[in-house]
Amino acid sequence: MILPEIVFQIIFIVFCAVIAIQVFYYLFFFSRLAAYKEPFISEHVEQPISVVVCARDEAENLSKYLPGILFQDYKTTHEFIIVNDNSVDETKYILDEFRKSFKNINSIELTQEAKLIVGKKFPLSMGIRSAKYETILLTDADCVPATEFWMQKMQEPYNEEIEIVLGYGAYHKKPSLLNKIIRFETFHAALQYFSYALAGIPYMGVGRNLSYKREVFIRNKGFSSINQIPSGDDDLFINQVATKKNVAIVIDPAAHTLSNPKRTWGEWIKQKYRHYTTSKYYKPKHKFLLGLYSFTLFLIYPLLAACIIFYCWWLSLAVFGVRFITQAIIYFIAMKKLNEKDLWPYFLFFDIWIFFYYIFFVPAIWRKPQKNWD
Repeated sequence: MILPEIVFQIIFIVFCAVIAIQVFYYLFFFSRLAAYKEPFISEHVEQPISVVVCARDEAENLSKYLPGILFQDYKTTHEFIIVNDNSVDETKYILDEFRKSFKNINSIELTQEAKLIVGKKFPLSMGIRSAKYETILLTDADCVPATEFWMQKMQEPYNEEIEIVLGYGAYHKKPSLLNKIIRFETFHAALQYFSYALAGIPYMGVGRNLSYKREVFIRNKGFSSINQIPSGDDDLFINQVATKKNVAIVIDPAAHTLSNPKRTWGEWIKQKYRHYTTSKYYKPKHKFLLGLYSFTLFLIYPLLAACIIFYCWWLSLAVFGVRFITQAIIYFIAMKKLNEKDLWPYFLFFDIWIFFYYIFFVPAIWRKPQKNWD
């Protein structure tokens, strides 16, 4: 049975609507990151900082990356709180060696598992509550600051209104397809959470590079409302406490942190499944905005194929071209700002890949979170 022409016209209209929604997201949201310039700071004021790192069986990573955290060019009072959460490897002895040279390391040894609190929320809470200073700066044991100015850059936006600073947690660049896909997915997520924050709708941050005031943590009773959820110590917490006025971003490459991406597809898929299980707990407005963007992005290529085959190929490509050009310009500028410009030549491949990406990972939204530490 040959479908009537009206059906193909409707498909084309739906395709145009999907493209229009996508272009709206790029021009209204994502262009904010592309156009963003770090505010000029006439007088640099360094605040006392407590850097908090949680570690479980991270002896090897601490040996490699902790020096990059400790050797920061930061003149003002600061401390490094390393929470050793029930490690059974050499973590304790590694920290003992570092403490001989760095007197501002405060090592907290946890020897019992917290009941009814899964993930790393309990050790992280212990670190934050033990902090001497109001400004908290978080990263992971497998991360290293990109430069010695990480601490300085991440605390610069604080003022009377700002209570939360979102940073970029990048991955080391390596010559593999998996590396490029992981880094693009990381960029794509950052494009969203940075742009939403600039639009006054902050919804998440990443624990690899995140800062907030200790008072925010205490005022909101820490992670008490999300203790039953294995992950979410970064994105869900920010989702709950961030407001239109209390969030700033730092995208300066000198303030990035770097970590090694997963080495196999299986490891990465497992990691992404774990992350996506927390998104269902976001606020309704965030779920709507993120869901609409993802849904329309998912529909683009099936609808484009249908319109090219059954309707008008040149008109379909012309409509698609509007988004393609808009996306290309914004991606180029944003990738350059986040030091990911080597990914730009492949952005169309990544855009098509996202169709399959959603097929793989959308089911994770309805899965029960696994009780993993990280």
